[in-house]
Amino acid sequence: MTDRIDAAEEQIAHLTRILDDLSDVVAAQADEIDRLTRRVEMLIQRDTGQDGTAAPAADQRPPHW
Repeated sequence: MTDRIDAAEEQIAHLTRILDDLSDVVAAQADEIDRLTRRVEMLIQRDTGQDGTAAPAADQRPPHW
């Protein structure tokens, strides 16, 4: 009986460790998604015109002109 309890406690310890590791991964991914979202928003703001709409690429003059 104690062998079964020991095995169950060992399994719980492993599962707890895995859950903690996965929680850390999810938190890191959430931080990365937030960072990337901010960067995309900055790029969108940078590429928008004065009136807040993006200028079509065909209407923009190349930088060497």
